[in-house]
Amino acid sequence: MKGSAYIVGAYEHHTRHAPDKSVAQLHAEVAKGALEDAGLSREDVDGYFCAGDAPGLGPLSMVDYLGLRVRHVDSTDTGGSSYLVHVAHAAQAIAAGKCNVALVTLAGRPRSEGSSGTQPRHWGPNLPDAPFEAPYGLVTTNSYAMVAMRHMYEFGTTSEQLAWIKVAASHHAQHNPHALLRDVVTVNDVLESPMIADPLHRLDCCVVTDGGGAVIVARPEVAKSLERPLVRLIGAGEAVKGQAGGRLDLTTSAAARSGRIAFEEAGVTPADIRYASIYDSFTITVLVQLEDLGFCAKGEGGRFVADGNLIAGVGRLPFNTDGGGLCNNHPANRGGMTKIIEAVRQLRGEAHPAVQVKNCTLALAQGIGGQLGTRHGAATLILERV
Repeated sequence: MKGSAYIVGAYEHHTRHAPDKSVAQLHAEVAKGALEDAGLSREDVDGYFCAGDAPGLGPLSMVDYLGLRVRHVDSTDTGGSSYLVHVAHAAQAIAAGKCNVALVTLAGRPRSEGSSGTQPRHWGPNLPDAPFEAPYGLVTTNSYAMVAMRHMYEFGTTSEQLAWIKVAASHHAQHNPHALLRDVVTVNDVLESPMIADPLHRLDCCVVTDGGGAVIVARPEVAKSLERPLVRLIGAGEAVKGQAGGRLDLTTSAAARSGRIAFEEAGVTPADIRYASIYDSFTITVLVQLEDLGFCAKGEGGRFVADGNLIAGVGRLPFNTDGGGLCNNHPANRGGMTKIIEAVRQLRGEAHPAVQVKNCTLALAQGIGGQLGTRHGAATLILERV
């Protein structure tokens, strides 16, 4: 599959609050934006990919709403990592001759609908382990706080170190006119923000936004016919991690497997990566993934992120140069799509000049879906500028 597909279009909706729009309308608007970015039309699309954020019956509803005529659809849903999985599945479908141009969309209105990470998660009555978990009323913030507390206990990680992840994101968000939070913050600002779930403060948590995004994946012949910089998929990995009957290591995520698969397929190492888009629902989410992806050893994440090492132009590994989910955008409570989009911007040289990574030829996009403290999925993409 290596090199069998290119990302030729990428678009992030500018809105962060859309009380006047339906979810289907947001899907349509991001699809239109991505097609225009690629220089393609709706008639060129013959593959469509969406996840659980899509209204109705997923592709059965959205293909009709978008006015598409397709010969391949995929509605794989692994939460926030779905859209990275979709890019990989689109590449596989293209390699198999199932489609030539694949459209992947995400959209949602959690801000308008009053959603947050403080409501209990309901996985449905048919979840095998629901009777053992539901009585405790686990909420998203508590789940990630549990991971953070365990990481602190095992490795001596501190709240100050976690705060540096938010600080880095804020340094990048100040240059993004569409970011929800554009003020640069300090470590003390993070530590002095209200405690949400010990040890996570409010500024350790991502924003809640409406909006969405879309990408277009195409076969090489199509990509090379367009007047856009070439961004090629060279490695992809996906993995899931469950409760394992209670035999659960809270400090390791499914990214440990998805990353290994992606790096092996791409034939590169973490040291080769020039820019990283890392899923950032919480600061601890970033830290755990950095370790699991091999950017530092397990337990070394706190020291790795400290002192601005994630800030573009300053640190060793520039990350989330759009401000990420911590400051910019976390549409539909699923941040994986924006991770792909900013990686594409960096590889094209289209990020804001203040945060554009010099000679950015190799980028990683990483997504997480579900909850690190319970069941979750991970997906990793390695992208290359050609």
